[in-house]
Amino acid sequence: MPIVESEKIWMDGSLVDWKDANIHVLSHGLHYGSGVFEGVRAYATDNGPAIFRLKDHVDRFFNSAKMLLMEIPFSNEQIFDAIKETVRVNHLDSCYIRPIAFLGYGEMGLNPLMCKTSVSIAVWPWGTYLGEEGLQNGIRTKVSSWQRHDPNSVPPAIKCTGMYVNSSLAKVEAIKSGYDECILLNPQGEVSECTGENIFVVKGKTLMTPPISSGALDGITRDSIMKVASDLGFEVKEQTLLRSDLYVADEAFLTGTAAEVVPIASVDDRVVGTGKPGDMTKQLQGAFFSIVRGEDKRYGEWLEHVL
Repeated sequence: MPIVESEKIWMDGSLVDWKDANIHVLSHGLHYGSGVFEGVRAYATDNGPAIFRLKDHVDRFFNSAKMLLMEIPFSNEQIFDAIKETVRVNHLDSCYIRPIAFLGYGEMGLNPLMCKTSVSIAVWPWGTYLGEEGLQNGIRTKVSSWQRHDPNSVPPAIKCTGMYVNSSLAKVEAIKSGYDECILLNPQGEVSECTGENIFVVKGKTLMTPPISSGALDGITRDSIMKVASDLGFEVKEQTLLRSDLYVADEAFLTGTAAEVVPIASVDDRVVGTGKPGDMTKQLQGAFFSIVRGEDKRYGEWLEHVL
């Protein structure tokens, strides 16, 4: 999905024009993937744009940097405020937000400890990641031939730039094979997550999702859906899943900041349930959009208003 340019990007404490937000070709992060990032969304509400679970995203951003021994030269509060400022100055009612911290120019080689960290925040208008058709009617998925990272190779808990080559390989495999998205298994053959989303299955009235120990990212939309499902009276389990569990699920869907809440119509050409979005999926999807648009006041603490 192409980027639609906005006006300003926040770079190391200053707002610069979009076209001037450049880095040096010898930046460490470009060569070695040494960076961390977040995907965040702001939604239009009756009280102006509101960022969904901003504090949780900023906290995870700093946790990712900590795991990489990367020192971010700003406090949590400064990044929190900078994200709000960047949305505000670009005059966007709704947008996707990409904070990124990466090792910059000045040192080269595999030892990153002497490199300085740069931080940028960009925002732009961006529709749902897997398309409106997928959001409404479900997507076709396949289990990838690529495995999710072994936690003793690189920690799956880090949203690290270089690690997403793994996801990109799986995404390309899906597209070239005629599918919308791939599902990755961990080295033990357990379901982990999709290329950039968490996965849920429904059996009866029980909602299940792989535990973090299966290599799944501790997704913020994932956490939100688990909370909402529990509040609606559904049984919610973090449970190890095999690919066969996906084939015989009554319903399945994926969650993520970019994708939001998307039904899964099939896995490896096996129709999931009826092949249409199921009742629980539709209920949770509707609840999610009601929350992010500020219509459900019970979850008002999840919204950080910009204006």
